[in-house]
Formats: sequence, C-alpha cells, structure tokens
Amino acid sequence: MTIGRTVNKHTRVYADGYDLSGNTRTIGPLAWTFDEGDLTCLPDEVKGALPGHATLGIGTLNGVFSNTATTGLHTVMSTAGVKRTVMIPIGIQTAPAQGDPVYMGQFEQSGYQQEEAYVNIPFALPSVTNTTLLYDKPWGWLLHAKGAETAVNTAIGIDDIGASTAFGGYMMYQVFAGNGTATIKVQDAATNLNASFADLSGCTSGSINCATVQSGIIAVSKTATVRRYLRWQIVFGTATTVTFALSFVRATY
Repeated sequence: MTIGRTVNKHTRVYADGYDLSGNTRTIGPLAWTFDEGDLTCLPDEVKGALPGHATLGIGTLNGVFSNTATTGLHTVMSTAGVKRTVMIPIGIQTAPAQGDPVYMGQFEQSGYQQEEAYVNIPFALPSVTNTTLLYDKPWGWLLHAKGAETAVNTAIGIDDIGASTAFGGYMMYQVFAGNGTATIKVQDAATNLNASFADLSGCTSGSINCATVQSGIIAVSKTATVRRYLRWQIVFGTATTVTFALSFVRATY
C-alpha cells in the first residue's frame, strides 16, 4: 500500500468475476450520501440535521465496445436489468495492491447503450436483493489484489483503522480463473503475526468451483467483533491455482 495522491489510470473495475478495466474509460461518480432529517426546533439559532438513509451508487460506466468472446464489454455487460457484484479498487500511484481503498457493492444495471465505438452502462441504486442492506458503507480495503495463488497465506495483514470493532462488516470476492474448488476467506487477528490469525466467523465463500468465473458478497452479523488486523486466506480443495481479488468493508458504527 502506498500513501498519497493518485490518478485515474490506477483504478480497476471488476464485475461478476470479470475484469472490465481494459474496456473501461471512466466510471462514477462513486456516491455515498445521506438524506438529511431536519430536526430544527423553535429555540435553535442554527438549523441542524441528522443523517437518514444512505444512497450508494457507482454512476455510469463509459467504455469501449468490444465483443471479444468471454471477456469483451459487450459480451459480458450487454444485458440490462440484472444485479451486478462490482468491486472498484483504486491503486495509489500504481496498480491496486493490498491495503488500497475499494468501493464495492451489488448494483442493478439499468441500461446498455452503444454508439459508434463506445458503450454507456448506467447503474441504479443498490439491489433490493443485496445481502448487505444493513450496511450503509461502500468503502473498504483490498486484502488481495488480482493475482494467482498456489499456497495458503502465511503473511501478515493490514491495519485498516488501528483498532478492533464490534459492528461487523462484509467481504467481496471476484474469482477470475482457477482449476478446481477452493474456499476464500477473511481472517482477523489482535496482533499482526501469522500465528495470531484465525477465520473471521461467517466471512467465507464456502467451497466454490474456481474454474467458473464468479463473484460473491458475504456479510457477517452487525454485532460481530472484527479484530484489528485483516488478511486474505485460501483453502484449496481440488484447485492448485486460483486467480482472485478480495476486499473487506469494516463497519465502525
């Protein structure tokens, strides 16, 4: 993880297990806003408000038309009216790496428009079938940048906010390739040592066939304790290699 300013070329866009970055020109705005409940009373000298429901959204994906088999933007995204599981990691001065910020969620693709060499793909609000509707936070951290793994993780993790929390969170995985079954998990620890990490209860993909492109989002209880340090983990079933990305949103209230 690098700290500092960055530029748009280091952003990536993953949806439903596909890397759309190579056909994406822009995406956004990545929205996170709250309704304002006006609670101003007669004696108050200044108007005040409290945040109500959150509105999340990834705006519009503007891209280049491509009907390349399996991976082209037209091939993958030309069907509107469906829920997409979307992960947008933002690399800091280089390609996304562990510890970089990620915007993520499940959003309804509301259209698909093509003109000349370009496509325009608008997204509506989060899907009402989204498993994370109890969470109003779309920003998290990248625990595993897109890449292949052939062994379990024994490295240390990241320290995202500097403390343990007791408000749960959710993970998202994007599986791009593999040669069999595996389980992708989030682990947490009180100290940043390999021996201290253990599975974050309920934060697992379960055994999935990684030979099939896929994605998923898993939420834990809103009262679950998430210890200070976080890392990715994989348990191999029949697979010997899996290419994936993994991110986690820690709830702080």
